[in-house]
This record gives sequence, structure tokens and C-alpha cells, in this order.
Amino acid sequence: MAKLVLFLTLLSFAICMAATSPTDFIKASCKATRYPELCVECLSGYAGVIQRDERRLAHSALSVSLARASSAAAFATKLTKVRGIKPREYQAAKDCIENMGDSVDRLSQSVRELGHTGRAVGRDFLWHMSNVQTWVSAALTDESTCLDGFAGHLMDGKCEGCHQAQDHQRCSGH
Repeated sequence: MAKLVLFLTLLSFAICMAATSPTDFIKASCKATRYPELCVECLSGYAGVIQRDERRLAHSALSVSLARASSAAAFATKLTKVRGIKPREYQAAKDCIENMGDSVDRLSQSVRELGHTGRAVGRDFLWHMSNVQTWVSAALTDESTCLDGFAGHLMDGKCEGCHQAQDHQRCSGH
């Protein structure tokens, strides 16, 4: 009887997993993130590649993040060329370009490092994943530091184009 219950449990699990679409897998995985809706929005277009594979999900997430960071750096570069930009705004944009460049570098390292996890086991795997986590965390700090430069009383918390920058970074497939 115990074998039958175990068999039925395993069969139910297998049927449940087979019924789960790649998009459902992405939605479930994104629930653990800080911005689950944005995560789903960014990764749903890659559902065919990701399927239900955690490594492909992680690689896709890093690749999308890398592309968005590169795009944000390019946008910050355009901000420095806006006619009539104030010196404080110009400096904030220049600092942002540097921060986003660092973010791009760290995300690039993370993508490469994640590639090493496929061959790694045990402590080696954990070491590579620790590197990825560290670099992604640093990339997030860089992004946050970039935005901090546009805040505060010196700019009255306003920045022409900042809302456009946030919209530009959204993953709408552009």
C-alpha cells in the first residue's frame, strides 16, 4: 500500500510538472524577486528558451539585466548632451555613466561566471554562485548610486528625462 501511495504521489507530481508551462515556471520563479511583475514582463518573451530550466532562467535574467544596464548607460550618455543642462545635472549624468559602466562590467562577469556552474559541483559550484551573487549585488548598488545622483535638494528631486529613463529601462521588448 505504501508503494502505491508513493507511486501515485510521484505520478501526480510528474503530471503537475508536465502541465506547468514555461510561463508559469517564470511567474513562480519571479515571485521570489523584489519586482515580480517586472521580472515576469522581462522574462516572458524568453519562455521558449527558458522552458522550465533554472540555469536557463538565471542566464536569461542576467542577459536581460546586462542589456538593460547597457541601454541605461547609453541613455545617461544622451542626458549629458541635452541643451541647457545644468552643471549639477551634467555631473550626475557623468557619474551615472561611470556607475552604469561598472554595472555592465559586473553583469558581464556574472554571465561568464554562471557559465562555469554547468561543469562545477559541490564547493566549486557554490564558489561560482557566490561570485555571481556578489557581482549582481554590486551591479544593483551601482544602479542605485546612479539614481541617487539625481535626487536631493540640489535638483529638487526632479530630473527632466528621469521618468523617461525608467520607462526606457522597462522590459517592453524594445
